[in-house]
Amino acid sequence: MTNNAQRPFGRLLTAMVTPFGADGAVDADGAARLAVHLVDEQRNDALVVNGTTGESPTTTDAEKEAVIRAVVEAVGDRARVVAGVGTFSTHHTVELARSAEKAGAHGLLVVSPYYNKPPQAGLVKHFTTVADAVDLPVLLYDIPHRTGVAISTDTMVTLAGHPRIVGVKDAKGDLAAASWVKRRAEFAYYSGDDAATLPLLAIGGVGVVGTSTHFTGVGTKDMIEAYERGDVAEARRLHEALLPLYTGIFRTQGTILVKAGLNARGLPAGPVRPPLVDATEAELAQLRIDCADAGLPL
Repeated sequence: MTNNAQRPFGRLLTAMVTPFGADGAVDADGAARLAVHLVDEQRNDALVVNGTTGESPTTTDAEKEAVIRAVVEAVGDRARVVAGVGTFSTHHTVELARSAEKAGAHGLLVVSPYYNKPPQAGLVKHFTTVADAVDLPVLLYDIPHRTGVAISTDTMVTLAGHPRIVGVKDAKGDLAAASWVKRRAEFAYYSGDDAATLPLLAIGGVGVVGTSTHFTGVGTKDMIEAYERGDVAEARRLHEALLPLYTGIFRTQGTILVKAGLNARGLPAGPVRPPLVDATEAELAQLRIDCADAGLPL
């Protein structure tokens, strides 16, 4: 149903956590091992590093570059690496974009500037300035409940005309708005909400940038492929089977529960950095229930 030109980073991407050591330092070796697991065991086509799930607000620019280099080297040509570079400063975002390109990233994820709430003209200027500064494909990230400003339909269509702005990680939750963009422009829509992946596929979405996919990757990939071959009943079955974890991973901040689950499975994760706090015993117990309900016991 969808050709590769319309699916710039494949079907399944995981917004990867950044493993830390017990001392709170970035664990680059752990990041490499986790990346290999996500690609080889969870069937990811690409990984997003240094996103919000990767605790980008609390990692330094040098740490971000080290993570990109470690993950790119670890996955080789088996998957693409998309680097989160978005900040509320256009100048800083350009610096991070150029650093990511030099470190070997295959694409960029650029979130709307947060907190300062620029007008739509400011969003156009921000995104196009970043895209003009590098030779990498760019995914926008539309998540207004965190940034305070949504990318409007007209703005999205305008940005879709840029040769290097190839799609969006959509966490706006407005299927009608996404449909209007798809009606007016060739643009790759990736779900930014795990549970919305199947509904988004129905209106022309191409995949997901997931959080629960640290654990649900195999089933999620199967769901997307089932839908694309026309087996809607199987896609719905898989969606409903994985729903407890699609939603349960967000009972508290997603990074917290992903790291708790990875630690429970003996995979690299470590603690979170303040102002996040590690999962409580009760939260871990509930995560175990949600995983079991999804057929993926910890």
